[in-house]
Amino acid sequence: MTIPPEAFFLHGNLRGTLQQRIRQLVAEGIVAGRFRAGEKMPSSRGLAAHLGVSRITVTLAYTDLVASDYLTSQGRSGYYVSENAPLQPMFETGPKPAVDHVDYAALTGRRFSSTEHLQRPADWAQFRYPFIYGQADVTLFDHQNWRQCALRALGKRDFEALTSDYYDRDDPLLIEYILRNILPRRGIEAGPGEVLLTMGAQNALWLAAQVLTGPGKRAVVENPSYPSVRAILQQTGCSVDWVDVDADGLPPEALPAAVDVVFTTASHHCPTNATMPMPRRRALIEAASEKNFVIVEDDYEFEMSFLKAVSPALKSFDSEGRVIYVGSFSKSIFPGVRLGYLVAPEGFIREARALRALSLRHPPGHIQRTAAYFLSLGHYDALVNRMKQAFKRRRLAMGEAIEAVGLHVAGQSGVGGSSFWMMAPEGVDTEVLARKLHCEGVLIEPGRVFFDPARAPRNYYRLAYSTIAVGRIAEGIGLIGDAIARAGPK
Repeated sequence: MTIPPEAFFLHGNLRGTLQQRIRQLVAEGIVAGRFRAGEKMPSSRGLAAHLGVSRITVTLAYTDLVASDYLTSQGRSGYYVSENAPLQPMFETGPKPAVDHVDYAALTGRRFSSTEHLQRPADWAQFRYPFIYGQADVTLFDHQNWRQCALRALGKRDFEALTSDYYDRDDPLLIEYILRNILPRRGIEAGPGEVLLTMGAQNALWLAAQVLTGPGKRAVVENPSYPSVRAILQQTGCSVDWVDVDADGLPPEALPAAVDVVFTTASHHCPTNATMPMPRRRALIEAASEKNFVIVEDDYEFEMSFLKAVSPALKSFDSEGRVIYVGSFSKSIFPGVRLGYLVAPEGFIREARALRALSLRHPPGHIQRTAAYFLSLGHYDALVNRMKQAFKRRRLAMGEAIEAVGLHVAGQSGVGGSSFWMMAPEGVDTEVLARKLHCEGVLIEPGRVFFDPARAPRNYYRLAYSTIAVGRIAEGIGLIGDAIARAGPK
């Protein structure tokens, strides 16, 4: 039997070149059992005419499928579905139940899905004015060198790093670079047994919370703060106290008398961008010693210091092993790399390593080795420098536009970063504002989710500039100003 050309259609779900898309069509049809072993494929000429592509494109796709044993070539007779082609198992299935008989909301208590978090549309990149935080800018990223490092990490020389189950270990090349080059920039000295790789800072914070807190423990978070920290702590069953920050970040004198763990973003507070001064950092370290608590320092965006030199991390003042340091490459490389690290005394790292092994084993070896090459060959520092220069120009444009429109900046950063923390007039609900601006192609981040839910104001919002072009900033800020003016008191 010959499979007719009409059995193939280049639908919109296919990705890649024409050759790759034709290969996918054929392979999926064979695996699904629509095309059976021994059946003859359409001629390359006939399929090309049906799909509206060149004959050589179809021929190359067929040749690739022969190499993968999906098809066999029988000379002048043409191409046939291979007897050895992979097939998915076929099962007799009953009718899908019309109603689920398990109430999973009641069974789980909705411990995870009920948590509020920042919302952003999946197609954010299609918006003309995306003032959203934490996404990568395709115009700044070093695609060529990242690709070369990824290809190198796929080579035979790195086969073990690519394919091995590390169990609870990490790529020694990446650990070595973090120890010798990344941590010294923050004033931190550590040994190999004091560093653990994680699936980004979020995973690092989760590990820290699981190891350090639980029922009967008491944790402090900043108000406002990174929303996921609150959600992570809620899952552990510990008590959570909110401590209001001021222009210098978390005030040590405001901490409760009894506390086990304090979570802070001292160098670049989330979301106000405040930088904790050196005297306050020392005071916080002294308070940890006097009150016998541990500090989890989330040092996000430390690479994005372009207004003045970055200050040493809290961890650099730690002489008693009380600071758990969280770092990440998500903002400086790209969020999808999902690569971060914990730096802490070996006793803590031992427990966090065991917990990581139980939950996800280790970050993928290929990503670890690719990042190790990208960092060690100097591409990372070049990328960070390029981002700093671009962010500096965008920040200047943002500042000028915000001042021109008369918007109110609620938190200033003395070192840089990638966002402004803003406050709208009293009575303006920024969640309503965000929905209205969405219709005008503008994305902002309402600020309520950053605060203690019991006393969360509704008139704060965040404007980020990590992905928006300089030339669109003023117009976008103008639209925000107009929307706030319409939403304000009449």
